[in-house]
Amino acid sequence: MEHWYAIYTRPRHEKKVYEGLIEKEITAYLPLIKRVRQWKDRKKKVDMPLFSSYLFVRIDYKNRFDVLQTKGVVKIVNFNGVPAVIPDWQIESLKKMLEHPEKIQLENYIKPGELVVIEEGPFRGLKGMVKSLRGKTRLVVSIEGIMQTVSVEIDSDYVKKVRDPQEPIRDVY
Repeated sequence: MEHWYAIYTRPRHEKKVYEGLIEKEITAYLPLIKRVRQWKDRKKKVDMPLFSSYLFVRIDYKNRFDVLQTKGVVKIVNFNGVPAVIPDWQIESLKKMLEHPEKIQLENYIKPGELVVIEEGPFRGLKGMVKSLRGKTRLVVSIEGIMQTVSVEIDSDYVKKVRDPQEPIRDVY
């Protein structure tokens, strides 16, 4: 049975992978959005992948080797060894949204409980856990030694995931 799967590609290989898949007659979808790129001497609108290093294929999973052997493909996205099936409705929603690209805005994908650092605004440089309450994003800082917690409301666009909790914060104040 065919399903949509997300494919992870080498950096900046999305279009080449897409073309390779189409040549193999594999159903593929590469969401593109026009963005202005600036060089030293000019600006130009170019079609850029909406999601860097990702595109989608509709295949029967047993035929995945045709996809994996396409130049530029790194892997089929999976979670805990299980391939991530993308529901049809999500692909259709994405296609419908791209009919109005001027209204699209990429959002940070940060889940409650993740460790983040604030990159902008009055709380720049703070690290803490994200907690969402009633549509508002809050940064929670817990002081384990005294078992106390404080939180502050923040704009989710100002935060970035922290990969290593022990990593020092750079460019603070």
